[in-house]
Amino acid sequence: MPHVYGNDFGAPERAPELTDEAFAALLADDGRVEPRDPMPEGYRRTLVRQIAQHAHSEIIGMQPEGNWISRAPSLRRKAILMAKVQDEAGHGLYLYAAAETLGVDRADLLDQLHTGRQKYSSIFNYPTLSWADVGAIGWLVDGAAIVNQVPLCRCSYGPYARAMVRVCKEESFHQRQGFEILHTLSHGTPAQKAMAQDAVDRYWWPSLMMFGPPDDDSPNSAQSMAWGIKRFSNDDLRQRFVDMTVPQAEVLGLTLPDPEIRWNEERGHYDFGTVDFTELFEVIKGNGPCNRDRMAHRVAAHEDGAWVREAADAYAAKQVARTEGAA
Repeated sequence: MPHVYGNDFGAPERAPELTDEAFAALLADDGRVEPRDPMPEGYRRTLVRQIAQHAHSEIIGMQPEGNWISRAPSLRRKAILMAKVQDEAGHGLYLYAAAETLGVDRADLLDQLHTGRQKYSSIFNYPTLSWADVGAIGWLVDGAAIVNQVPLCRCSYGPYARAMVRVCKEESFHQRQGFEILHTLSHGTPAQKAMAQDAVDRYWWPSLMMFGPPDDDSPNSAQSMAWGIKRFSNDDLRQRFVDMTVPQAEVLGLTLPDPEIRWNEERGHYDFGTVDFTELFEVIKGNGPCNRDRMAHRVAAHEDGAWVREAADAYAAKQVARTEGAA
């Protein structure tokens, strides 16, 4: 069955049938798929899953850093961090809007998040124990996000690709903010440098896990690349991140917690140790340090904000009634 789309007036519109050969030819020509274009149902479902997970991650990702807004060490730091958390909320809204172009409802996506049927990035299930963790998240987590998301600006699905252009521009500021926090700490007192090193020690391996399981164990990666949703494999992106981050750590004067990191002249890349993907899968299953706290907070915030959504719906209904009355 082809997917049923909605047009601007709310009436259902059925996309025409599309052969696998025609769709493959479109992608081979580096074409863009737009919301009302015909597309295979598997392609649509994969996009819904990926974009929804991405949107959920932006919203849940507000929590670890939002925890530090009131405790940031200066008014300047508070203002910068508050702006960053607001950016993450905006990213989530862009991405939910992109998902809705695929014929899904935002409320349904949130319900699937709250009931555990959809996931978010594993990295946000780790605690922020010190101010340095805010820097580590900016430098490492947002740095990994940039490596992962810049190729998505060339995603084959137009609304997702266009949303990612703005997201990546803002993430680049977030990454620099985190680097600056750690640079200040690592060039401060011995206690401040120790705090920065501790944060990097705890966030390094979870940041490498953000790229997903190794290519041999990734059930969706190959198909997503064939469809032009992804441009590079999990392992390729992980290697890019390591190559980018090692020289930055040297500038910071901090040590990455992996004794196997060394430059491989033959490969032209840094070698690094084996990632413990057992930990990744446990966190994905809900057994991370903060899984339950993150979801409890998200559900409570959603329920507490019900009156805002109800007010917005009432206002929208009133505007429609006025328009119809004037007509």
